[in-house]
Amino acid sequence: MFTQPKELEARTEIAQVCSLKLDLSIPTLIDDMENSTDLKYYALPDRLYLIGSDGRVAYRGAPGPFGFVASELEQAIEKYLDSTAAASTAKSP
Repeated sequence: MFTQPKELEARTEIAQVCSLKLDLSIPTLIDDMENSTDLKYYALPDRLYLIGSDGRVAYRGAPGPFGFVASELEQAIEKYLDSTAAASTAKSP
């Protein structure tokens, strides 16, 4: 069990340990100490999100922790990248 970190460095270290122990295959991002991202995309219970290059939500997972299905997020990322590549190809002369 970890105590609530008071500095970003400690928060990052805890996130790295959790990511390794959970054997996550997706990148883990760390919010700032003011939790500004959490406040912008607030959802209880927590969710996994994919934010597109246009700043819009491209995927929203089910409520966690049981809704944290990394394979669903991975599929959403692949689908998003495929659609982005297809759109880019369609624009090429």
